[in-house]
Amino acid sequence: MATGGYESMVWIRDKDGKEYACYLDDIKGKIKTGEELTPEERAKCLDVSEIIGTERW
Repeated sequence: MATGGYESMVWIRDKDGKEYACYLDDIKGKIKTGEELTPEERAKCLDVSEIIGTERW
């Protein structure tokens, strides 16, 4: 995962409501939907449900 502050992160949700926290640099500088993430990009993101133990905040 790239280094950077909170301001360089984006939250991406897929059609099922699952959320990912990604650094903008890791997703090639374009905000995407969950379905648009490549497997390589998704691997660099954090699955928010793994951090807080639930799929929704």
